[in-house]
Amino acid sequence: MKSAIPDTDASARDGAQARSPWRVLRLAAPIIVSNLSVPLVGLVDTAVMGRLPDPAFIGAVALGAVLFSYIYWGFGFLRMGTTGFVARAFGAGDGDAIRALAARSLLLAAGLGATVLLLQWPIGMLGRVLMPASDGVETAMLEYYGVRVWSAPAVLANYVLMGVFIGMQRTGFAVIAQLVLNLGNAALSAWFVLRLDWGIGGVALASVVAEYASLVVGVLLLMPAIRRVPGHWPVGRLLLSARGYRELVVVNGNLFLRTLCLITAFAWFNAQSAALGDLNLAVNAVLLQLLHLLSYGLDGFAHAAETLVGSALGARDARAYRWAIRSTTGWALGTALVYSALYAALGSAIVALLTTIEPVRSLAADYLPWLVAMPVVAVWSYQLDGIFVGSLRSADMRNSMGVALIAYLLASLVARPALGNHGLWLGLAVFFVARALTLARVLRRQPDGESPQAG
Repeated sequence: MKSAIPDTDASARDGAQARSPWRVLRLAAPIIVSNLSVPLVGLVDTAVMGRLPDPAFIGAVALGAVLFSYIYWGFGFLRMGTTGFVARAFGAGDGDAIRALAARSLLLAAGLGATVLLLQWPIGMLGRVLMPASDGVETAMLEYYGVRVWSAPAVLANYVLMGVFIGMQRTGFAVIAQLVLNLGNAALSAWFVLRLDWGIGGVALASVVAEYASLVVGVLLLMPAIRRVPGHWPVGRLLLSARGYRELVVVNGNLFLRTLCLITAFAWFNAQSAALGDLNLAVNAVLLQLLHLLSYGLDGFAHAAETLVGSALGARDARAYRWAIRSTTGWALGTALVYSALYAALGSAIVALLTTIEPVRSLAADYLPWLVAMPVVAVWSYQLDGIFVGSLRSADMRNSMGVALIAYLLASLVARPALGNHGLWLGLAVFFVARALTLARVLRRQPDGESPQAG
């Protein structure tokens, strides 16, 4: 592959050219630890609801989580876009740019968070229309939503802070903020529901309290992280630069559309699960927690790819760019194989920990083979996402996800009538494969490091 950037001796800060495989692990391991605490919240919420006598509560948490995926994951570009831009600035040693990106992104997050609060009622009603379920599930879901929506400003600001920390390779700071959020959320969920008997509203309130606590910790950590690179905070016209916001809007707009397609895929999965009945919905809600456990583990190496690829591009070092892709992908594949082995050996035991409802446990066993296969099927799309975020190739990510969504919807529409719930899981596998194939095709066609800023 012909290189579009020179093999220079210039290096990104903190040794971006140090090509030991352990460098990847040092970057990825803290993110994996913190990311694994994210599905822990879902696991605890599912387990807490699974102790209640009605499986409708499990389904309500699942559908409520999908609704917040549209609200919060839809703004995930605040994390991804910030990481890509900051990683490049960090590789170039541009402290002024890092500060400007952080400030502008935080202002953007504040505005978007306020907008969500103003539109909370129509958003909730739209979720009710798009994800119809039984009366019990719907009532509980709306109660969950009405409380948790107040975390919106904190959630979006935390996305920005995570992007800054990862882009600057301060994964330790990212871990601290995430652990405050996720472990606090899990502990409060168990306390509010099992001890205080606040029901599904207690689960939602735990999320709100934990998000604002994490925001406070993140802001306190931001200052020492920024001080690593000399520079000045933007003021006046520089802070409100139209050009600076235009770059954010172009890249983040593409990432928003990409994420919207991703969320739609999982919303479709949950809606189709609900159409198969409360029992199938509860089973898939439990198994999706295991899939999220996989995704957050693999994302550790995808995040490592984001910062290493972006830093290499900022330093204009093609060798570091190629090394970042090879090394992070190797680690990710090895981790995926470990996940498959664990799910094959312990899948039934994990399901038993999540729910005491025997029909859910029994039916879930029929679909565990899908969880065993998913790590090896999905690892390629996760890793390619990381490479493309670091390269700021947001338009390619948008296009790839759109193609994958179409393939997924067609596959599930054909397979579900014939195979039932197995058809839904087959469609999900098609979705992961289509994402990987389309991104891999683009990566092979483009020269090393070619990634337009606005793309």
